[in-house]
Amino acid sequence: MKTQSPDTSPEAEQVLIELLRRAPAWRKLRMVEDTNRSVKDLLLAGLRERFPQDLPAILRRRLADLWLGPELAAAAFGLLLVAD
Repeated sequence: MKTQSPDTSPEAEQVLIELLRRAPAWRKLRMVEDTNRSVKDLLLAGLRERFPQDLPAILRRRLADLWLGPELAAAAFGLLLVAD
């Protein structure tokens, strides 16, 4: 059996899958929320590195472009009015 990750044994993956199946819905949602927060933190760190001069509000708007896509971000928050 091939696993989802090359460094995980089939037995270990089976244990993980069983634990996830048994987890209550609130726990699964918390895991997704934590993952989303981590991804946003990493995206924001990358934006700070690429655009160190930007104010926090502009960085958050750039994050919206990455997270939602430029079209939806513009519809929700207006155009991003900075020179790249």
